[in-house]
Amino acid sequence: MTYRRPVPLDRATRLLNHGPTVLVSAAHGGRSNVMAAAWNMALDFMPPKAAVVIDKATFTRGLIEASGYFALSVPCHAQAALTTAIGGVSGKEVDKAATLEGLAWIDEPESPAPLVKGCVAWLACRLLPEPHIQQAYDLFLGEIVGAWADERVYSAGRWHFEGHDALRTLHHVAGGHYLLPGDSVDAGAAG
Repeated sequence: MTYRRPVPLDRATRLLNHGPTVLVSAAHGGRSNVMAAAWNMALDFMPPKAAVVIDKATFTRGLIEASGYFALSVPCHAQAALTTAIGGVSGKEVDKAATLEGLAWIDEPESPAPLVKGCVAWLACRLLPEPHIQQAYDLFLGEIVGAWADERVYSAGRWHFEGHDALRTLHHVAGGHYLLPGDSVDAGAAG
């Protein structure tokens, strides 16, 4: 059973607003790859945009620059070991999907880049080329062209993890150490 449901693009940035670690994936020339990235953020509402830091040494960066697309998949508590493993090996050396246990792609025809199975949110992005900031700061900007979330923990424009501890998003601190989001607080409607 799939719990993946589309998220309206005007709400897509809410999938990143709470600061989760993401898995950045791309494909080109018959190769797919994924890397972990803690430095990412939502940038704009409409059209929705996201930013992510991607080091020059990564294999994924070359795939993004060649294809013009990338995806941000938001891993969960149940994927902590997988997320660390993804970040610990280079796609230049191995095919991660073939060698890392638990790594699989979702067949989503609406996404121009591969989405990681088992995550709780996914954002398909079209690269917004900014050669200067890409080269100088390793910062990549993308227009979000598709968004999906696991309805068990995200619906009506809000995250709700209560009762789903294994699906709480990961927030990287350092060296394979993560924090999980806690209880939600509703301060009422803002004016």
